[in-house]
Amino acid sequence: MMLKWISISADVDSALSEGRPVVALESTLITHGLPHPENYQCAISAQDQVRAEGAVPATIAVLAGRIRVGLDPSEINQLVETEECHKLSRHDLATACAKGLTGGTTVAATMICARMAGIRIFATGGIGGVHRGWQNSFDISADLQELSQTPVTVVCSGAKSLLDLPATMEMLETLGVPVVGLGTRELPAFFSVESGIPLHQWADDIAEAAQIIQARQQLTLGGGELVVVPPPPAQAVPRQDVEQWITQAVSEAAASGLAGKTVTPYLLDRIAALSGGATLTANIALIKNNAAVAGQLAVALQT
Repeated sequence: MMLKWISISADVDSALSEGRPVVALESTLITHGLPHPENYQCAISAQDQVRAEGAVPATIAVLAGRIRVGLDPSEINQLVETEECHKLSRHDLATACAKGLTGGTTVAATMICARMAGIRIFATGGIGGVHRGWQNSFDISADLQELSQTPVTVVCSGAKSLLDLPATMEMLETLGVPVVGLGTRELPAFFSVESGIPLHQWADDIAEAAQIIQARQQLTLGGGELVVVPPPPAQAVPRQDVEQWITQAVSEAAASGLAGKTVTPYLLDRIAALSGGATLTANIALIKNNAAVAGQLAVALQT
């Protein structure tokens, strides 16, 4: 029955059948995360980074009600040009399929689809997490619960800067999700190298990260892992600058009455404007870098 809802591209299917490394890539960066034309260019560049490391990219989205694993440039462009693109997570993925909708898959939905296809490694920019002011809103991303139950390794630059990072780390620990720093002993803060939050687990290189993932699989601990990678230093933005922009953007969003799925895209756009484009540059750089790292990790896990 699952085959009714999912299509895997020929190159991804061939790689999976032959036991070659594959890296999943999400699509909300195309539909909701980045402006045009940077969204299209970044999606293509992320695929190129994965290929350069010897793995096969599998960008995931829902097109006209069908989960597509492995988008080609024309399909990515279709996402770019679709006016009503939904932001899909676990709770509405099935509805999108049943109603023939088109949408980008969040971290949670991409993990689900990657697992269905048999893909173990997934690269993204940053995960969702516990939102600031969660004590009043109870706004906590489904990404965290998904990480606790779906066996996919997510390579990212931590949680998005505009979240409550200490609370997000506490929630991940409570859910039993390991956060492994790759070449760092401090949680990256998405746009920034530093967050001030120490990590209790780290790997000095790709080989050691692969060993940790394999050990978790062998111990049947369940769920996935976060491998966190700092943004490239040349494009990273100082944490104190980002905090100032976030504070202003959050205040403006609250004054405008924004809520739900509209908040994060608004905040990212506003922070990019306040930073003079510095956060957009950092965002693109870290997405591409994480795709390359995920490619290296996928190859290491196959050897």
